[in-house]
Amino acid sequence: MFKKMMSSLTNLTSKTTEYDNPWIFNNKPFTSADIDNFVGFVYVIESLNDGKLYIGRKYFHSVRKVKGKARRQRKESDWKTYYGSSELLKERIKEHGTENFRRIILSLHTTQGDCNYEEVRQQFLNNVLEDERFLNENIGGKWHRKPKHIIESRVRNNDYCL
Repeated sequence: MFKKMMSSLTNLTSKTTEYDNPWIFNNKPFTSADIDNFVGFVYVIESLNDGKLYIGRKYFHSVRKVKGKARRQRKESDWKTYYGSSELLKERIKEHGTENFRRIILSLHTTQGDCNYEEVRQQFLNNVLEDERFLNENIGGKWHRKPKHIIESRVRNNDYCL
């Protein structure tokens, strides 16, 4: 699934955008003008050096209670400069530079709940905790990458498969 999408982006020409190394959606750089009524997106970040992948989600805005103010204030988040919450991924980006990573928006969402659900769904569908291509170390902070010996010691029912 990712291979097909990534190969189609290889020929993407760089376009002038409002920020460096833009998020790509449908083969085009994604800008603030494209946000419309979306609250967030699910993404994949790909290392151009070794093909390692990371799946996550990000909201376009944050809502904060400001001291001395009666109402909460909504402002655009750091989504343009965001490269994931994974410490492992951040270390690799610091080491290799942002220009060696491709940022792809997989889907846009109009509610936070749908955005959260799709992130977890994509992470489980793509087996991010057991597939060595992925840098994800947990899903939702609840499910964590298992040591290889635990994965290899599983015994599955060969007679019944869903």
